[in-house]
Amino acid sequence: MAEIKPGQIVGRLSYDCDVLFRVHKIHGDDVELHGEDVRLVADAPLNDLIVIQEEDRKQRKKKWKQKEESCYQLFRQDRKLIREKTDYDMTSGYTKKNAYFEVPGKVLHLDGDPLYLKKCTEVYDRLGVPVYGVHLQEKKMSEQVASLIQMVQPDLLVITGHDAYSKSRGHESDLKAYRNSKNFAEAVREARKVAPYKDHLMIFAGACQSHFQSILKSGANFASSPDRVNIHALDPVYVVAKISLTPFSERLSMWDILKTTLTGQKGLGGMETIGTLRRGVPFFDNYLESE
Repeated sequence: MAEIKPGQIVGRLSYDCDVLFRVHKIHGDDVELHGEDVRLVADAPLNDLIVIQEEDRKQRKKKWKQKEESCYQLFRQDRKLIREKTDYDMTSGYTKKNAYFEVPGKVLHLDGDPLYLKKCTEVYDRLGVPVYGVHLQEKKMSEQVASLIQMVQPDLLVITGHDAYSKSRGHESDLKAYRNSKNFAEAVREARKVAPYKDHLMIFAGACQSHFQSILKSGANFASSPDRVNIHALDPVYVVAKISLTPFSERLSMWDILKTTLTGQKGLGGMETIGTLRRGVPFFDNYLESE
C-alpha cells in the first residue's frame, strides 16, 4: 500500500471510496480529510484509506466538471434573459438609445479551505460578480467577520468551509454533533450585529451536512443542509451570484435560486429575497474599478 501523505487524494475503503478526499492532517494513525469536490470534513484511520489513482481521479473529476459546466450554462441562460429584460426596460421598449451601466452586488466570501476559495473566486470572476475573498479557519470567522464587513461593505456575505454531522456525537438536532455548524452560526450572529436587516446584507452560511435550522435562525438568509447531505464546493457561489446579478427591483423565490445550483433543495434552503444589482445612467466604463 502506498504511503499516505498530506495533500494526496484518497478514498475510504469502508465507504467504497464514494467521496474523494484530500489528506489534510495526519495525527499518528488518525487522518483528517477534506472533501475534494464537496465541503465535507471527515476523520479516518490510516488503514481505511487508499490512494486514488490518477486515471480514476480524472474520470471522477470529469463527471464533476460536466455538472459544473451544465450549472454554469444554465446560469448564463438566466442571466441572458435578465439582461434582455433590462435592455427593454432601460430603453423604454427599445424606443430610445439609452446606454446604462450596471453595478452587481459585492460579495465578501469567507472560506475555511484556501483551495476552495481560489476555485470560488475564479467562478465569481467568470460570472462577473465582484468578490473579496478571505481564507479563515471556521472557528476564527466569528472573531473577524464584523471588521471585514465594515472594511469591505458587501451586499452579500458567504460563510463557508467544511462541516460534517457525526451520529456518534449525538442526534441530528444536537448542534454539538456537528464539526463546524456552531462556528458558522456564531459568525452569522456577529455579522448581524453589524448589519441586522436581511435585505441590507444577505448571508449564505454552511457547508456539507450543516445544521440548517440553527444557521438560519442565527440570521442567515440561506443555509445548508436541510437534508444533512453534502453540498458542492461551488454551491455557495451560485446562490449569491444569482442575487448579485438580479436587479434589486425583482424578487427571487428559492426555486429561482436553487435551480442554478449543483445540489438543489436537499442541500440548500432559505428565504425569498430581492436582487442586488443596480443600473444607472449615463453609461461609463469600469464603475467598480473607480470606487
